[in-house]
Amino acid sequence: MSQETFAFTSSALRSLRLQRELLELEERRRALARESATRRFLPPRASAQLAPAPARRPQRCRDPAVHNALYAGDLLRVKSIFKDENAANLIMETVSEELAWSPELGLWVLSPRKKHTSPLRIAASRGYRDCARHLIMQGAEVDAVVGGQAALHDSVAGLRLDCARLLLAFGADPNVLSEEGLAPLHLCTDPESLPCAELLLAHGARVNLSTRDRHLTALHVAARRGLEAHVELYLRHGAEPARRSREGETALNAACAGAERPEDAERYYRVAERLLAAGADPRAAGRKDHTPLHNACGNGQTRLARLLLRHGAAATAPNCAGYTPLDCALHAVDEYRHQRPERTIALLLDHGAGPVNPKVGDAGARLPPGFWGGGRRQCHSVPPVTRVSRQMLKFCCRCPRALEVVLNASDRVPPAEAWAEAVPPELWQEHEVFYESALRMAGQPRRLQHLARCALRRHLGARCHAAIPKLALPPALRHYLQLPLEGLIH
Repeated sequence: MSQETFAFTSSALRSLRLQRELLELEERRRALARESATRRFLPPRASAQLAPAPARRPQRCRDPAVHNALYAGDLLRVKSIFKDENAANLIMETVSEELAWSPELGLWVLSPRKKHTSPLRIAASRGYRDCARHLIMQGAEVDAVVGGQAALHDSVAGLRLDCARLLLAFGADPNVLSEEGLAPLHLCTDPESLPCAELLLAHGARVNLSTRDRHLTALHVAARRGLEAHVELYLRHGAEPARRSREGETALNAACAGAERPEDAERYYRVAERLLAAGADPRAAGRKDHTPLHNACGNGQTRLARLLLRHGAAATAPNCAGYTPLDCALHAVDEYRHQRPERTIALLLDHGAGPVNPKVGDAGARLPPGFWGGGRRQCHSVPPVTRVSRQMLKFCCRCPRALEVVLNASDRVPPAEAWAEAVPPELWQEHEVFYESALRMAGQPRRLQHLARCALRRHLGARCHAAIPKLALPPALRHYLQLPLEGLIH
């Protein structure tokens, strides 16, 4: 045998064949990536000149055998079915019968509903990386939006990191929009989606890209769901906390509105901390002019409310209906009565919130703007203190601790007709000593010690939380000025 030749064994042939396939795959990947980059970064006219002629209209496929091969991830059958570009870009169509109201017939009828997807979407959503690779090699369009989404949307939503990495390596646009106007980064809504978010950002995803309709950024989405790691990631990549949605909400508004469950309080607190450290405005009014403090108080989040107040949130800011954060806290008393709502109320009172107590019968007295839903109107038909108290006590009466704080914030106890009948008998029996004392003091003058407390707190106003602990008074008196709970109304 000549020295320039060697024996072609079966293993050597397999190795050469595999090497050739890998080279072809890499060439295809680079060509797709170059084409995607050209379309993304060149001016519209230039990219239009370089764009290939439009492909013919893709065909639809309803064959169950084809669908089953894709959904099962059967690579051998997928290779035998999808052998060219036309097959790789088929539209997979399913038809289901759904009930629909027919105005002409006046009854519900079965109506066929078509759903569309693509072979690449199916493979990417289920994590079939090899099937997805084969489809791309046969000419499947990586950015094709079929049935409302592209394959990259499905891989991110399904937490299929390998498929997302494959699509991006073959030139998928990380900012491709679905028919609803969502980019893949907007679909990172789960704590486990952090690697997907990191991958998208590494491949050029725009962190401040907004959804088409609601103008939500990825930071809005992460804050609303309390995803602390996502928020940190987006802020490191230049996310802007001041960005507003179509309704005017910032990410901080979204975080405080999303903190609804007690078990999630800690992670939403940490999200708010990071947003405030990044420059978020605690006074930013969002939907219906709700500030973050309105949302935190409405969700019974005392610690979150304290954080916002420490960063300059306004305890007396009204929303579009005239409600203040104290109103929101009082509305939430019954729902969050097991979360110590009296702490939120006392916190707001220490920061300047609270009822104005004009003299009974002073029909011309003016309430603060927005107090108890009255907007900027003036109450003339009923004495203001009566109207305020009825609303206040109706929300508080089922929580004795909250009711005690509210009553002690006033220099008189209003009549009890509005709230006494609303207290359940079993609750009254359990806290009979407190309720009887409140009933007994209704309409009666308070003792001089309490009136002095009210006068001093009114003088200090929003400085109560900082000034009272520094007063040169005996500890017992300082404690009394902070509206401690005694279980009685004196």
